[in-house]
Amino acid sequence: MTSLFQILMLLIDVAFFIILAHIIMSWLINFGVLNLRQPIVAQLWDGLNRMVEPIYGPIRRRLPAMGGLDLAPLVVILGLYALEIVLRNNVAAFL
Repeated sequence: MTSLFQILMLLIDVAFFIILAHIIMSWLINFGVLNLRQPIVAQLWDGLNRMVEPIYGPIRRRLPAMGGLDLAPLVVILGLYALEIVLRNNVAAFL
């Protein structure tokens, strides 16, 4: 059961880094550092969007309008940290 706990922690870490990559890439695109007309950038952006939009969509529908400020990534990161805390505090159930 310890391996199950480690796999869950790994999945949480991977999800965190995917969301972090999406946030950083969105900033770089918005500030003009990256150009979506470049094929590799467009493919990476499309892939990241396809991974995170199923998670962000329901959260965006529930959050109030913030005037162009997207808080969905913050909510997801906080949720991941909360899930990690719950799992670490209940690690005895996995032993």
